[in-house]
Amino acid sequence: MSIFSFKNLKKSSVYITPNFPTLETKRYKIKFFSLVGYFIFLIITLILVLSLLFTYTPLNEIIMYLEDEKITLQTEKIAQLEQRVVILANELNRISNVDKRLGFALAIGKTDSLDSTAAIYDSLRKTKGNIIPPGGSILFVFNKLMNEIFSDSVFSDSIFFIRPINSIVGRGFMPENGHLGIDYLVKEGTPIHAPEDGTIIFADYTIENGNEIIIQHKDNYITIYLHCSAILKTVRQEVVQGEIIALSGNTGTNTSGAHLHFEIWKNSKPINPEGLFIN
Repeated sequence: MSIFSFKNLKKSSVYITPNFPTLETKRYKIKFFSLVGYFIFLIITLILVLSLLFTYTPLNEIIMYLEDEKITLQTEKIAQLEQRVVILANELNRISNVDKRLGFALAIGKTDSLDSTAAIYDSLRKTKGNIIPPGGSILFVFNKLMNEIFSDSVFSDSIFFIRPINSIVGRGFMPENGHLGIDYLVKEGTPIHAPEDGTIIFADYTIENGNEIIIQHKDNYITIYLHCSAILKTVRQEVVQGEIIALSGNTGTNTSGAHLHFEIWKNSKPINPEGLFIN
C-alpha cells in the first residue's frame, strides 16, 4: 500500500515552528486538510475582495486607464512606423525618378541635336533668333554680330566656352584616375555661370553628387555641374552664356568640402575643359 494513500494523507499534519527571538519555542500543529481549507478560503476571500474593489472603487478605471495608455502608446508607435515606411517609400520612388531623368538627360546629351523629330524632344527644342536675352555677355553679342557679318565663316558653327566660375583649380582633369572634370575651390554660395548658350536637361538632387545641373549645348556638347548649394534654373529652361544658373556648395556624399565639380562632354566622351576655354 502506498504511503501517499488518502488515509495517511488525512492523518498527516503540518508543524509550524516560528523563529521568534525568545527563549521559549512553541510548535503549532495543523492538519493537512485544514491547511488546504485555509488556503482555499484565503484565495476565495481574495477573489471576492478584488471583485468588490473593481466594482465599487475607481481601481477598475485606473487599471483600464493604464491599459488604454499602453494601447495608445503602441498605436502611436505603429502610426510613426507606418509614416516612416511611407516616407521611405516616397524617397525611394523620388530617387528612382531622379535616376531615370538623369539617364534621360545623359541620353539626350549623346544625340546629334536637340532638333530631333521624336516627340520627347519637342519641349527641349531651342528657339532661334537674334534677340539678346537678359544676363548675356559681350561674347554673346560678338558671336551674334560675327554670325550676321560672316554667315559662311567659322563663326557660324563655332562654340566658345567661358569659365563657369572664376577661381583656382584644386584638382584637374584626370580621366585615368576616374576624375572626368575639374574642381574649382570656391566658398559656398559662389555664383555659377553658364559657359555657353544651352538648354537645361537635368536639374535635381542626387545622393552622390548633390544638387546637379546638366546643360545641352550645340555641336553635341553637354556640361555638368555637381555639388551645388542651390539650383536657380529648371529643366527645359534656356540659358545664355554668362547667365547665373546655380550657387556652389558642398552637397552630396561624394564631396569633402565646398567646391564646384565641372565637366564637359562631347559625343559621350569627357573632354578637358581647360582646352576649350577662351580668355
